[in-house]
Amino acid sequence: MTYTGLRHYLNSLPTQTTSQLFPGKDGRISARFFNARLSSVFQPIRSGEDLSLLAYEAFVRSFSVNDQGLSIWKLLEHASSDDESVELDRLCRLLHAINFFRQATADNLDLYLSVHNRLLTAVAGNHGAAFQRVLARLDIPQKRIVLQLPAIVPSQRWAITHVADNYRRNGFRLALHAQNIEQAFDLLERVQPDVLKLTFEQSLADKNAWLFEDLLRQAARQSCLIILRKVDQLTVFEKLREFSDYRLAFAMQGNAIDIARSHLINPEGTPSHLRQQTDSNASPRQACC
Repeated sequence: MTYTGLRHYLNSLPTQTTSQLFPGKDGRISARFFNARLSSVFQPIRSGEDLSLLAYEAFVRSFSVNDQGLSIWKLLEHASSDDESVELDRLCRLLHAINFFRQATADNLDLYLSVHNRLLTAVAGNHGAAFQRVLARLDIPQKRIVLQLPAIVPSQRWAITHVADNYRRNGFRLALHAQNIEQAFDLLERVQPDVLKLTFEQSLADKNAWLFEDLLRQAARQSCLIILRKVDQLTVFEKLREFSDYRLAFAMQGNAIDIARSHLINPEGTPSHLRQQTDSNASPRQACC
């Protein structure tokens, strides 16, 4: 681990489980919030062209030895106030950053960290400034962090623009979630994010496939990466692989490709259950070289 500030911080952490942040026997850092023990899991984000590993998205879970903990937001978000939700949101980003960058296989990969919906309107100050200072203190490279803003309804358009401008002024790259392809075009033009994420829909692959291709071309002109999320079925994965033949860059993530785990995987490997599909979709030149 090359991050001197992070190494010093990890060495100073108390081992008592009553502390807000504490290490486990396997090196994982856990967090305490109310009576819940929180942990980090990371799901790979892969290139749609060759399945190479580009980044990870972090998720918070209740602590589990086998990484099968529950989504903590489902347990706590309705029971907590706005202030408590903002506190939990910030705690999770710190927890994820520590658990990600303490692992050697994190080198040269990006980390996607979510911003909870309540933070959009609950914080009146300078979004991102506090997290920027934390990263600097831990010597964690801010350029490797992508902050994900949540999907919005039309009445929140002003909020997403305000928060995005604040994070951008504080030096963060931004990912936005689009609820449909029409909103994707709007966000791409109006907010100009670094990354745009949307959920794959069968209608997108069939009747409206040309819209998706147009979106990929527009995003490429603006140096914006499109990520198709929740690719949870092999049929969806296989359909998306067809787009790689058009040389239109995009990325994918989902349980059909990789499940979320606490430990990062070998960045050079391709999931074994996808190798056959990948080879069958390759051109003769790609397959033999």
